[in-house]
Amino acid sequence: MDAFWILFAGSLVATTNALLGCWLILRKSVLVGDAIAHAVLPGIVLAYWVTQSRGSSYMLVGAAVMGMVITLLIETLQQKATMQQDAAIGLSFTFLFALGVIMIAWGGDKVDLDQDCVLYGDLLHIPLDKRPVGQLVALLIVVSVFLYGAYRALWLTTFDATYSKSIGVSVVFWHYCLMGMVSFSTVFSFEAVGAVLVVAFLVVPPATAYLLTEHLKKMLVLAVLFGLIGVGTGYYVANVLNTSLAGTMATAVGGEFLLVFLWTRFSWQIR
Repeated sequence: MDAFWILFAGSLVATTNALLGCWLILRKSVLVGDAIAHAVLPGIVLAYWVTQSRGSSYMLVGAAVMGMVITLLIETLQQKATMQQDAAIGLSFTFLFALGVIMIAWGGDKVDLDQDCVLYGDLLHIPLDKRPVGQLVALLIVVSVFLYGAYRALWLTTFDATYSKSIGVSVVFWHYCLMGMVSFSTVFSFEAVGAVLVVAFLVVPPATAYLLTEHLKKMLVLAVLFGLIGVGTGYYVANVLNTSLAGTMATAVGGEFLLVFLWTRFSWQIR
């Protein structure tokens, strides 16, 4: 029964982040998602300092605000400091993530939070405290409803920004809506799986799916499938080798990418 709850929680995180990651890949903004996943840490720590609780709703507010802050910071550095996007992302998220780690070490006696929890999550404790599972279910529902309702606007702003502007669809508005969803997804996923696995699910399953198809809906389905396979494979390999669950799951999805990459070099693509 414990295995069910661990796999269920991991599958929820994999599904949610794989769906969002597909849009980040297509918009060439996947590193922004990576940056958000790291940069929300100071917001989480500040919320813990204030509330003294890992389950407080203030955690979500603090982290979501920090996610939007780094998005604005990256845009500002690109426009005002004429920095390239990769340089702006690297500068922003390394500074904020390092600041968050220092805050954890400095205030470790004030809250029940440490670097291992942030990096690798707490999947093994899911069977003992199923509260995060309910949050992850709610997150998947919210993200799914958002992506379904905003599908046309996201499609237009992703593939034809010029046409979108000409018919009154705001590229900037939908960009920040998507980044807001990435921020919320990161926050809700943090406690269960940590930063390492959030980034892995945001990037690797969508990238693997993109190797196989150029059709958006097929890409979404394949990304979710690769994420779920990675969760199952990582769980059972971690049990056999007695290693980190999050690290093994991240390695599993990386292995999927490698296999698909090698296969596509010698085979055909799904169209």
